[in-house]
Amino acid sequence: QVQLVESGGGLVQPGGSLTLSCVASEIIFSGDLMGWYRQAPGKQRELVASHSGGGNPNYADSVKGRFTISRGNAVKAVYLQMNSLKPEDTAVYYCNVRRSRLRGGMDYWGKGTLVTVSS
Repeated sequence: QVQLVESGGGLVQPGGSLTLSCVASEIIFSGDLMGWYRQAPGKQRELVASHSGGGNPNYADSVKGRFTISRGNAVKAVYLQMNSLKPEDTAVYYCNVRRSRLRGGMDYWGKGTLVTVSS
């Protein structure tokens, strides 16, 4: 059972920046998918960014050019650098790990960290 703990959320003005961190209780291997999702009030949870470790990151169109996901091989953390934040980025951000099929294919979620973009 992988436990994920997010941090770094908070209140920021439009145009500002935040960096979210997610630390896992176990090593996350390069074949496992790590990602960030978000859920705004009244909306469904959506993918923000994901990284398989061995390939190029994947981003939602709404955050391309503004957000950067990073991780390293065989480490326990993933980060989301968020720049040029907009009010529509306001949401609870969740860290996700999806184990590779080789390791069981299970999905794990953190409890989320709130990001509020407002003046």
